[in-house]
Amino acid sequence: MRSLAILAACAGLAIGALPVAANAQASGQTMTQNDVKTIWEKFKGSWNQTKGAVKEQWAKLTDDDLLAIEGRRDQLVGKIQTRYGISKEEAEAQVSTWEQRRYRDM
Repeated sequence: MRSLAILAACAGLAIGALPVAANAQASGQTMTQNDVKTIWEKFKGSWNQTKGAVKEQWAKLTDDDLLAIEGRRDQLVGKIQTRYGISKEEAEAQVSTWEQRRYRDM
């Protein structure tokens, strides 16, 4: 029974991610691993400005959380997961969606 629940949750996440991927491809902007690394290098370099956008998106993150994250994507995912009580996959999906929007704005 638990296997079915896990499978259903994974399927739901995969289906939920389809519009994001389709939207990125339709706009001609498919993000690669290099794009993500480049974006996060820029975020690290301007973390004080980026913190505001992160805080705006995830208001439950504290100032201490933002200090600990210091522009590291994996730390952001972990803090979102903890503060919002969601799975790592859901936190990853939220960060990916946020990255897509920030990427288009760059």
